[in-house]
Amino acid sequence: MGNIDKRGKLDEAFFSFRATKDGRVMLYWYDKHVRTLAGEAAQKFLASIEGLDEADKDAQLLMAKATGNFKRGNERKT
Repeated sequence: MGNIDKRGKLDEAFFSFRATKDGRVMLYWYDKHVRTLAGEAAQKFLASIEGLDEADKDAQLLMAKATGNFKRGNERKT
């Protein structure tokens, strides 16, 4: 992971997810819903994160990549 997280931001564990019964995956950033994965994307995500602790840096990186480029700098942390 070396060069990916130079500032140590993934240590904060601010991403989380929840898998639903119908196979969707809800991704959260600071407990705010930011993305929903469905179908093949959801299955691929669940397979890649299986066995990892949610607070683990590798799991945080997977969730960050799955959310895409949603953060533009003008979001409010309420």
